Amino acid sequence: MKNNAAKGHLAALLTIIIWGTTFISTKVLLVDFQPVEILFFRFVMGLAALYLVYPRRLKGTILRQEAVFIAAGLCGVCLYYLLENIALTFTMASNVGVIISVAPFFTAVLSHLFLKKEEKLRANFFIGFIVAMAGIALISFNGTSLQLNPFGDLLALLAAFVWACYSILTKIISSFGYNTVLTTRRVFFYGILFMIPALFLFDFRLDLARFAHPVYLLNILFLGLGASALCFVTWNFAVKLLGAVKTSIYIYLTPVITVAASVLILREPFTWSTAAGTVLTLAGLLISESKQLRKEEKEAEVTE
Repeated sequence: MKNNAAKGHLAALLTIIIWGTTFISTKVLLVDFQPVEILFFRFVMGLAALYLVYPRRLKGTILRQEAVFIAAGLCGVCLYYLLENIALTFTMASNVGVIISVAPFFTAVLSHLFLKKEEKLRANFFIGFIVAMAGIALISFNGTSLQLNPFGDLLALLAAFVWACYSILTKIISSFGYNTVLTTRRVFFYGILFMIPALFLFDFRLDLARFAHPVYLLNILFLGLGASALCFVTWNFAVKLLGAVKTSIYIYLTPVITVAASVLILREPFTWSTAAGTVLTLAGLLISESKQLRKEEKEAEVTE
C-alpha cells in the first residue's frame, strides 16, 4: 500500500511539473497558431502516440462504461481547455490562474456526493485549501490589482468545475479495471470528436507546413507527447492509486512550477510577493495532505 501511494504521489508530481511548464511552449506556438489549433494538434498527436505505445484494443466495454468515457472526453479534453482559452480572452491571466486553482475544492465536494465510499472530507483539506489559495493569489497578482471581469471569470470557474468532473469520472473509470493507457486513449478519442465542431467556430487552419519550423515542431511535440499522452496517463494513474481528491490537491503546485519555469527559462524576476505566495502554496499542499500521509505511514507499519 505504501509503495502504491508513493507511485501515485510521484505520478501526480511529474504531471504537474510538466503541466506547469506548458505555458512556455504554448506561448511560443501562439505566435503563429490559434489556441484551438494547438489544442487539436496536441491531442491528435497524443492519441497517435498512445496507439503506438500500446496498440492493443479496449474490448468488452458495456454501454454504461462507454457513457463514462464519453463524458470524460467531453469534460477533460474538450470543454476544460476551450473554456480556459475563451476565459483568457475576456479576463486577466492572473484571474484565470487563481480561479482554475479552486478545482480541488469542487473535486472534494463532488467526491463527497458521488464517491462517498472512496473519499472523505477532512478539516485539514479546507484549511490547506484556504492557505494555498492565499499563496496562489499572491503569485498570480504579484503587485497588480484584482480586476473583476464577470463573464471571463465565470468561464474560468466553470472550467475548474469541469476539471473536477473529469477527476471524478477518471476515478470511476479506474474502477472498471482496464489498462490506464487504453482508457486514456478512449477518452482522447471522444474528446477529439467533441472538439471537431468547435474547429468550425474558430479560425482553424490545418496548414501542417508550419511545423517545418523546428521551434514549432519541438514545442508541439512537447505538448502532444509530454503534456497530453504522458501526463494524462500519469494523472489518471495517480487518481487510480490516490483518489480524485488527493490527486487534485497537486493542482495547487501549478502556479509554483510556472513561476519556477519563468525564472529559470524566461529569466523573469522573482519578487517577495512570489516568494511568499510559493511558501503559502506549498504549506497549503502539506496541510491538505498531512493527516492522510500519517495515516498511510501507520497502515504501512501495520502491514510490515
